[in-house]
Amino acid sequence: MLISRGQLLATAESCTGGLVAKLLTDRAGSSAWFERGLITYTNQAKHELLGVPETVFREHGAVSGECVAAMATGLLARAPVDWALSVSGVAGPGGGSADKPVGTVWLGWARRGEPASTQRCLFGGDREAIREAAARQVLLGLLQRLGN
Repeated sequence: MLISRGQLLATAESCTGGLVAKLLTDRAGSSAWFERGLITYTNQAKHELLGVPETVFREHGAVSGECVAAMATGLLARAPVDWALSVSGVAGPGGGSADKPVGTVWLGWARRGEPASTQRCLFGGDREAIREAAARQVLLGLLQRLGN
């Protein structure tokens, strides 16, 4: 779908640790539409590489719609791509809280020239299951947006 549109994609991942980029680049010929993938696991990396404002971390945390929106728009500002995907969450087994339990993952999609959209998900299972579910869901969201 991206090739037919002449568009490129990039990813900014935290809790998925590069799984989204791996799934995309498993496809032969993906260099025609996949430009780069960043693993920004720490808040410092999100700030330095994607320009996520420090206020986002203080006011909303890294696991938030505000953070994944800033990650995706920051990636668009730094890469010659048309689409950016972003993921940040709590894959576990520790690290959860009452308002952000293990399995809470925020997904972000941004298309150049449009505001980012986000989605909060709550996935079950172990760390691997949560990461795989998050990767699948962000890719399904991209396909839905490309279909429009």
